Amino acid sequence: MKRWTSVFLALTMVLVFALTGCGSKNDNQQASETPKTTDNSNEKKEDPKPEEKKTQDTLVFGRGGDSVALDPSIVTDGESLKIGHQVFDSLLEYKEGETEVQPALAESWEVSPDGMKYTLKLRQGVKFHDGTDFNADAVVFNFKRWSDPKSEFKFEGDSFDYYDSMFGPDGSRVIKDVKAVDANTVEFTLSQPQAPFLQNIAMTCFGIASPAAIKEKKENFKNEPVGTGPFVFKEWKRNDSITLEKNPNYWKQGLPKLNKVIVRSIPDNSARFNALQNGEIDIMEDLNPDDLSVLESKSDLQKINRPAFNVAYLGFNLKKKPFDNVKVREALSHAVNKQGIIDAFFAGQAVPAVNPMPPTLWGYNDSIQDYDYNLDTAKKLLAEAGYPNGLPEPVTFYAMPVSRPYMPDGKKVAEAIQADFEKIGVKVNIQSPEWATYLDDTKAGAKDDIYMLGWTGDNGDPDNFIYTLLDKDSIPGNNRSFYVNEDLHKILIEAQKEVSQDKRVELYKNAQEIIKKDIPWIPLVHTTPILAAKANLKGYVPSPTGTEAYSNIYFE
Repeated sequence: MKRWTSVFLALTMVLVFALTGCGSKNDNQQASETPKTTDNSNEKKEDPKPEEKKTQDTLVFGRGGDSVALDPSIVTDGESLKIGHQVFDSLLEYKEGETEVQPALAESWEVSPDGMKYTLKLRQGVKFHDGTDFNADAVVFNFKRWSDPKSEFKFEGDSFDYYDSMFGPDGSRVIKDVKAVDANTVEFTLSQPQAPFLQNIAMTCFGIASPAAIKEKKENFKNEPVGTGPFVFKEWKRNDSITLEKNPNYWKQGLPKLNKVIVRSIPDNSARFNALQNGEIDIMEDLNPDDLSVLESKSDLQKINRPAFNVAYLGFNLKKKPFDNVKVREALSHAVNKQGIIDAFFAGQAVPAVNPMPPTLWGYNDSIQDYDYNLDTAKKLLAEAGYPNGLPEPVTFYAMPVSRPYMPDGKKVAEAIQADFEKIGVKVNIQSPEWATYLDDTKAGAKDDIYMLGWTGDNGDPDNFIYTLLDKDSIPGNNRSFYVNEDLHKILIEAQKEVSQDKRVELYKNAQEIIKKDIPWIPLVHTTPILAAKANLKGYVPSPTGTEAYSNIYFE
């Protein structure tokens, strides 16, 4: 800037001298006026009025890990779904900060008396980001793609785990048929009633994608997503950032309020917090509990609590010996000091987990007692299982390489568990491969003996925790323990068909009793995730599901 100012002044002086040499009155008048203009440019300008100051219109969001893919139908990780929620709309959506469904791409719906048919009226005039029309045919295309294992649009490496876990695997599909009644009406016919059906189709993983874009991009659609959402995908720099820009034709009038969103991946929690304090990002997830006091002392920052709606757990790979032995699983359950972990790593922002769903969710069984932390009991149970001197071989323990809302630092927690396990004669080798590899490996179950993961509820129904994570229908997929119990399966399917919530409560309580006895997991903690943001960031309403639209965010 300084160089160009110098050049400008030099040229101005040359012009002044040249014009001074001319004898006409008009030329002399011009010569005297030119320096005056130059002098004005050097005068101190008044500060613009407050209403003239430029308002920040780009949000930089800091998170702990990168997305696995950007097609929400083929992923299960929260980091991918966060982006999907900005690019795609589902037929229904949840009210801000809640799990109650409301209209989205579908304006209204009707349910048949027997609960077997859902007719949805679609919003008219909506366009995909590529300019093609959203309509009933597009909805049918998406649901057929997800449900048909032979679909030509199920590309190599793709699996629709959410669809399979919510609506049953091929051969026992809940959705029997979906058809376009007319351009703006879609009809779903079910093979059996499903109480949480509307809750399910509101999930981000069932965001409606552009059929034209899928046909054109094919395998690359997972890297270049096209939906109808408030933001348009622009760029993905792997393990660095994803850039989204405002959808100028968004169907929600006046939204989004931002022109651009940059989602940055900063794996280390402390580095992410430093980036916020330095002004490099505007908001961050998964604050280290140890940094909470610093955050609360900063007047230019604000703390945002996400509703507690999650579970972190240590899962056993039941395909591997000796973890197919329930006595071994029970022994290790007594060897995990949950309260010690909370005191050391969560700074009071967590409670010990007993069941595979949070106590804030209806249907929670609060009569179940946890396995207490008792190393003597653990050793005794190992001896009863045939291992009086502990396990003969080291255990491969997959510890999460990224921070998550339910687990700020998986490696440190794994090290604490490792130390306790070794006190009872169980040696542990901790491994933390890259996040996408971690998810692939635990899904396949070939390399891990035990693993650490967690879940944030998607839709406010117990089915989304227990059936999605622990039913046999979710193998392969979200049931990474490969746990199968036929009695549990019958209860969960009955609970899906039951329309009375009171009866469903009892069914889910029974399901938790079975799971507690079989011990496919050690539930670890339920957390209250902490976010930190600039004080002038407004309009951000955290969702209990962990995925919220950024369309209402603005800067004051």
